[in-house]
Amino acid sequence: MAETKPTASAKSNAPVQPKKSSNLISILAPVLCIIGGYLIWRFILGADSGFAKPDLEGGFWPAHKGPKGAWYRMYEGGIIVPLLIGCLLMVITFSIERFLTIAKAQGSGNISDFVRRVQFHLANKNVDAALAECDKQKGSVGNVMKAGLRKYKEMLENSEYSTDQKVLAIQKEVEEATALELPMLQKNLVFLSTLVSLGTLVALLGTVMGMIKSFSSLGEEGGAGAASQLAVGISEALYNTALGIGTSAAALVMYNIFTTKIDAITYGIDESGFTLTQSFASLHK
Repeated sequence: MAETKPTASAKSNAPVQPKKSSNLISILAPVLCIIGGYLIWRFILGADSGFAKPDLEGGFWPAHKGPKGAWYRMYEGGIIVPLLIGCLLMVITFSIERFLTIAKAQGSGNISDFVRRVQFHLANKNVDAALAECDKQKGSVGNVMKAGLRKYKEMLENSEYSTDQKVLAIQKEVEEATALELPMLQKNLVFLSTLVSLGTLVALLGTVMGMIKSFSSLGEEGGAGAASQLAVGISEALYNTALGIGTSAAALVMYNIFTTKIDAITYGIDESGFTLTQSFASLHK
């Protein structure tokens, strides 16, 4: 009779549970950030007290004149400014969310030290001590290691499978646990990567719209007064460029920081799986 091969459906007594995560922040954050961007533009940058000639009945988009400083001049950059402020708020929001999530995923100690401690306990054939280390470490690496160690302990008591089959069962358990952890680490990074390009493109749109408006004014009025208005208009349009480039730069920096941290965690997970399979193969032939 052919030997029965272990399959991915074979579970330990304490199976790995899928992560429960809410998409609420992914849905609400962009909307709330855009609304917040408009409120900042309308009521802070566009405060009546910041202009020599405020439009007190302007409603949604007052036509204020004579800004009293560079801060208020940003208001005259146009309706694209609230979108750029919203993008910046999104960068801040998702950076905070990813920082908290990845900090939790890193666990309570150094990942390399944790893996070495588990290796030490496995070398001494003390699986329970290795499991205790996982409870102390927590985080994604600790969760994956714990799932693998449970299967490891189960295979020690299994007399039906060969060593190769037991190693394969442990490897599949680690892969399944890894598949449950990685989406949580990478979630919402797409917003930061998108904002890297979107910030610059939206800023370019605002700049072009400002330049069109400025040159249109020059063509209609002519003379030295129009040239002065053109210079002011160009200055206002370039606020869009500056804000957009700053937003894109912040998004790029944060995206690279988080991907580096995720790569370190992923490496720790891979090292955990290798440690378990190699330890079992060498100690329990």
